[in-house]
Amino acid sequence: MKLAIINGPNLNLLGKRETSIYGNTSFEKYFKQLQKEYPKIEIVYFQSNIEGEIMNKLHQVGFDYDGIILNAAAYTHTSIGIGDAIKAITTAVIEVHISNVRCREKFRHKSFITPHCKGLIMGFGLVSYKLAIEAFTKETLKFNL
Repeated sequence: MKLAIINGPNLNLLGKRETSIYGNTSFEKYFKQLQKEYPKIEIVYFQSNIEGEIMNKLHQVGFDYDGIILNAAAYTHTSIGIGDAIKAITTAVIEVHISNVRCREKFRHKSFITPHCKGLIMGFGLVSYKLAIEAFTKETLKFNL
């Protein structure tokens, strides 16, 4: 199984920025833990602060991978382009957020990503990524494309 984790803007600062919301662990450290916990799954990681690079990565992996875990961060609430990129690919995408965006500022309540994703996981900290991996690996949760 091949899974891609794609993170959007400012998530390269996890562990340093707004630790009361996002915790004090860097994503690189957490990613290494995920790789150890799921040695039979090929998991790749990509992060960009640039919207077009996120769309390019979705296009790159969106026809060959078994699943994509996407935290588009602030682009979730602004990017029609990322939503269209998800709609254009055949690989299932699970939208992930570290915080519960419904408990935050009102502008974060709208997602241009969710309508094109197979699922949404939010509010469980970094464990949200693990829950998405579990969703892709459970036979009862396999997605029909």
